[in-house]
Order: sequence, then C-alpha cells, then structure tokens
Amino acid sequence: MATSGPVRHTRQKDAVMQRLRECDDFVSAQELHRKLDDEGTKIGLATVYRQLNALVDSGAADTIRLDGQQLYRLCGEDAHHHHLVCRKCGKTVEIDPPSEAWLRKIATSHGFTVESHTLEVFGLCPECQKG
Repeated sequence: MATSGPVRHTRQKDAVMQRLRECDDFVSAQELHRKLDDEGTKIGLATVYRQLNALVDSGAADTIRLDGQQLYRLCGEDAHHHHLVCRKCGKTVEIDPPSEAWLRKIATSHGFTVESHTLEVFGLCPECQKG
C-alpha cells in the first residue's frame, strides 16, 4: 500500500497558486495559463491543468462548470460554503450553505438519502442585469 508523502512545492505550483490568489472570481485553466504567459512565467497548459486539478483534489480550490467550461477558484475560508456566480461576467460571491435539515427533508421527500451535496447558484449580478 502506497502512502503519500509531504506535498511538494514546485516553481509551477507556486506560480499557479500565486496567480490564482489574485483572481477573485472563477477562472478557466486557459485564462490562467494566458495570464501566466503574459507575465513571463512559462508553464505548459497541461501543467496548469495538472496543478489546478491537484488543488481541487486536495480541497485547496473549488471548481464549477459554466457554459461548458471548467472554472477554478481558491476560496478564502476553510468553512463549508457555496457560491453565487454571475453567468455573464463570472462575478462570484461566497454564500452559506442551506441547512442540513432542509437538505435531508428534500431528499427524504423524494426517497433519497444525503451522502454529499454541491450547490452553486447561477444568475446575473446587479451590473449584468442593467446591461
């Protein structure tokens, strides 16, 4: 049985983490790769994807699908939370989760049990509603 050792910090991982910290909203791997390239950090797109997926697997980053594209974001708090996401501009707001009692009631009413849940709310932010 293999055991995982300490998490390795590499130049690529540090660069992806630093750039991701600077993004308030969810960002695609391609957009993050472009930003890294624009600042002179040469990292392959496959490496960016690998680093982002490792961050998601470790729980350090969240991911959502929007318009058929996988987006990534570091979240500022360790507590369980969800997101309001503008489907037009990508603005993201962290929100508290619904109550566990409400989730269980909804599941039970349909004959389900709750093992885990993911909830993201998509709509238009106030600025995008105006335009």
